[in-house]
Amino acid sequence: MGKLEKSELEKLQKINIEMATVFVEFCKKHDLTCYLCGGGCIGAIRHKGMIPWDDDLDFFMPRTDYEKMWRLWKKENKNSRYVLEKSDEKHVDHNLFVTIRDSQTTLVKPYQKDLDITHGVALDIIPIDGYPDSKFERKKQCFWALIYSIYCAQLVPENHGKIVTLLGKIALGIVPSRKLRYRIWRFAEKQMTKYPITRCKGITELCSGPGYMKNWYPRKAFDKAIFKPFEDLEMPIPVGYDAYLNIAFGDYMEMPPVEKRVGHHDALFMDLDNSCKKYKGIYYCR
Repeated sequence: MGKLEKSELEKLQKINIEMATVFVEFCKKHDLTCYLCGGGCIGAIRHKGMIPWDDDLDFFMPRTDYEKMWRLWKKENKNSRYVLEKSDEKHVDHNLFVTIRDSQTTLVKPYQKDLDITHGVALDIIPIDGYPDSKFERKKQCFWALIYSIYCAQLVPENHGKIVTLLGKIALGIVPSRKLRYRIWRFAEKQMTKYPITRCKGITELCSGPGYMKNWYPRKAFDKAIFKPFEDLEMPIPVGYDAYLNIAFGDYMEMPPVEKRVGHHDALFMDLDNSCKKYKGIYYCR
């Protein structure tokens, strides 16, 4: 699917904001901490809303709140239009984190076209974890995070270098069993998350891919969420957003060149007015 028309992009952004509002209210209800991250956080500071060309919103959550969130969401929102997708032993969605999908829309991503999941507009919910102070422990954490990434996503990593790609091919090739892959990634997840944020000076994002996995953010940057104007409402961002954004993106206040002002999430097919069930066997699960 090529570049979106202005009207399509605006409609997609509106759906993203509606989903984010529902999610933030849910977190408030259960006293859970969440923060807009990535482009959403930049948008809150630089544009007081969505980056004009951005096509999605993502949230960070501290690991303990993240674990509570998905369990509570599944329990309380069984009949909601917003469906929570999370990989487990019997269900794989090729992501490393929870996504919340709008079941009344369709947005099929190329890497998920063979999966029987809710292919709706997605809100990515990404956990953040403690970054161990010990260099040796940090190396172990990154090793287990890479193992987790390969076996949880069950895809060969792309665009992260030849060594990572080769490791992914070998790892998946020697363990073809989905059940065993699940056991491996669950073990790896326990190993990489055994460093509580409260005991570390830094924070990292282990589920955003090998690139972001390298980042160290000061813990105090995520001590709490603060609410900033976002379109016609307010959204939470990290209290130390400047430190976080500078480390992750550099000079985030500088506008990118015009040719780079495009959405970064490719879609195989999109229909913002109809459920993906209408397109099963046509655009996915063919």
